[in-house]
Amino acid sequence: MSGQTMIGVIGGSGVYEIDGLEGATWVDVDSPWGAPSDQVLTGTLGGVAMAFLPRHGRGHVHAPSTVPYRANIDALKRLGVTDVISVSACGSFREAMAPGDFVIVDQFIDRTIAREKSFFGTGCVAHVSVAHPTCPRLRNACEEAARASGVTVHRGGTYLAMEGPQFSTLAESKLYREVWGCDVIGMTNMPEAKLAREAELCYASVAMITDYDSWHPDHGEVDVTQIIATLMGNAGKARTMVAGLPARLGPVRKACPHGCDRALEYAILTAPEKRDPALVAKLDAVAGRMFG
Repeated sequence: MSGQTMIGVIGGSGVYEIDGLEGATWVDVDSPWGAPSDQVLTGTLGGVAMAFLPRHGRGHVHAPSTVPYRANIDALKRLGVTDVISVSACGSFREAMAPGDFVIVDQFIDRTIAREKSFFGTGCVAHVSVAHPTCPRLRNACEEAARASGVTVHRGGTYLAMEGPQFSTLAESKLYREVWGCDVIGMTNMPEAKLAREAELCYASVAMITDYDSWHPDHGEVDVTQIIATLMGNAGKARTMVAGLPARLGPVRKACPHGCDRALEYAILTAPEKRDPALVAKLDAVAGRMFG
């Protein structure tokens, strides 16, 4: 089964100012899960439909814990997005993963505690597998596009998702690095990745390194001014990477070879006659194909 590719990019303001984006229009998307972080910028790049969603809203109005993750993923699915690329600033636990480098994340450890993490619940229970939470096909496309733009890219890495908004204590930083073996740390990719899987969207995460967190003996505590300076430099690299994605993914979307777009196939456990009609109605974009 094939259809049309639509690439959805979730990231900061510097990521969606893409040269050559045709028909660029900010659109409102109504979601039963609340208001998304902002309007969504839609357009076409290289013959492929694109959608850009500022994760924190333009002007950075949402803290990591208050980002409306469910509304964001629902809004992208509702628009027709098939592939989601997350671009986010992260700290590094590895000397070799230096500020300015990109890491193509393949695993997560979720330490967030104050966020709604599922579209499903009482009245319609589902359990999806997130053993492999990012799509290898999308990871490859992001890696190729980033390398082509001249970025130093690290293939594979474990992302520790913390609640925030504060940065890590030194003890936490050492735990995540030395005991848990994490590679990068951020505040926003969970539950985003889990929700994308529930919505049967392919998902890839590109971590843009801004600092060494607090473990590094030569860098000390995280310096926000340094992070912002590095982030501004990374934004240009991210734009170039995103601009290279349409050529690599193409306008025709075939079924995901890794099954991301069929993640709900055997996940919904509630018997049809026991499902809550109100919840099922809210799931129309996320899981509508499963309800006939």
